[in-house]
Amino acid sequence: MWPRVRNSVKVDILSTPEHGGSLAAKARTVDYTSALDRFDLPVFKAEWASIRRGIEKESLRVTPQGRLAQTPHPVAMGSALTHPYITTDYSEALIELITPVTGSADECIDFLTDIHKFTYDNLPAGERLWVSSMPCLLESEEQIPLAQYGSSNTGKLKTLYREGLGHRYSRKMQTIAGIHYNFSMPEMFWQDYRAVLGSTEPLQDFQTRHYLRLIRNYHRYSWLLVYLFGASPAVCSCFTAGREHDLETLDQYTLYKPYATCLRMGDLGYRSDAQRSIYVCYNDINNYIDSLYAALSTSYPAYEAIGLEKDGIKLQMNTNLLQLENEFYATIRPKRVGEGKRPLQLLKERGIQYVEVRALDLNPFLPVGINSEQIHFLDAFLLYCLLSDSPWCEQAESYESVQNLSLAVNRGREPGLMLSRHEQPVLLKQWANELLDDIRYTAAILDHSHESACYSAAVSAQVAKVENPELTPSAQILQRMREQGIPFCKFGMQASEQALTHFAQSEMLSARRDHFTAASAQSLAAQASIEAQDTLSFDEYLAQWNDYRL
Repeated sequence: MWPRVRNSVKVDILSTPEHGGSLAAKARTVDYTSALDRFDLPVFKAEWASIRRGIEKESLRVTPQGRLAQTPHPVAMGSALTHPYITTDYSEALIELITPVTGSADECIDFLTDIHKFTYDNLPAGERLWVSSMPCLLESEEQIPLAQYGSSNTGKLKTLYREGLGHRYSRKMQTIAGIHYNFSMPEMFWQDYRAVLGSTEPLQDFQTRHYLRLIRNYHRYSWLLVYLFGASPAVCSCFTAGREHDLETLDQYTLYKPYATCLRMGDLGYRSDAQRSIYVCYNDINNYIDSLYAALSTSYPAYEAIGLEKDGIKLQMNTNLLQLENEFYATIRPKRVGEGKRPLQLLKERGIQYVEVRALDLNPFLPVGINSEQIHFLDAFLLYCLLSDSPWCEQAESYESVQNLSLAVNRGREPGLMLSRHEQPVLLKQWANELLDDIRYTAAILDHSHESACYSAAVSAQVAKVENPELTPSAQILQRMREQGIPFCKFGMQASEQALTHFAQSEMLSARRDHFTAASAQSLAAQASIEAQDTLSFDEYLAQWNDYRL
């Protein structure tokens, strides 16, 4: 039996009444022992709290006039195909900055800050990074250049995949940027947690099953993240040209929804009838794999109509519901690192290694779009999703979760907004307070393990946003625009200018700069090596890629 650890760190916690929720409610405290009891744990070792995390952050390169940069990916930033920290996403102008896996929130932010500094220092003259998730001025699809990855078959495939995305969903939609947060528990945790629960199943199966528990709970509660951190309530009117929408007019150049939090996650984002037709089950890893594999191997009439080629130019990789696994839009993904195999094959053979949270906007008020406080909350939230009961999710509940997310996206700050919980109406504010009340327990565990108070402080900051929606990033953006009488694009330019100034005045250790410079040079050499090794024609390579069997 595990020894009960009785030394405790007390944490203030706000008690939410059964039928309401208010900061005026009587305060109580949660200590480490109570937190352990909440999750039926005899102990939570300090080593278990060594959460592993990494960030992938996208940003558009733009001109001083707020238009998408037409310049190629800067050579000083190395090869977008092989650089470990700097790549591109959909467009040549959509930079993606990647941190290594770290065990500290502050370390993660420090690295992300330095890679931003290196990027800013090597941007073409006059360019800066756009700091909002919704894009800059985009007059036409044609002005959005596809990302280029060189002459290798691998590089050509990546560009062709993006060509297909443009035909399927529009190029404009692909310029929306976000932050992906990668989360995993340390290996020791899984070994010990299996022993705590008395499980005898293989460790890989145990780990995979519990990551799926986390994912199911995440889907139930992801609306909370959208409410708290959504920062895309408005968009330039040019973004919707030629598209149906239900947005309102804020000014001559701006469309919005008065209570929206995260339009990036709504119908303006990665949505289509094809995506809606894919139902993915997270109850069992084989069900998940089979669901996605079916989409990867099923032709779709609308994509058949696009065709594979026109006037000698390839238009998409194939006509299936999904060209690749990553085309399936999900607010969270199970992941496994590995070389030479497709993502589903890796999951089938080796199980889930970590999860990728994909529902986060860039916060334009922060230099790198995210800060340590948000990371601390995400860790407490995801640990709560992992340790809490997580019943299997049937299709009806999945639909309910999708509807709740949509409500939070489009109307999250609306007074009296009702969500649905187990098919019963519940105030968003009440449910949010109840969830935050529970997340305080995992925050207390992490604070005890790290001998800090930063996790509980991060939760307290979110409680304040629930009590006062005007503290949310989405509300602050609209408030700034109204106070200054400026459209969204002007707001985005001002915020981007502030970030540009910030990094122009910041310093970076020479050793870190030298490391980035060396990584850029090595990536160019690695790309050249890949290009020299090709033996197949691209048509042969594509045929082999599409002939995918699990």
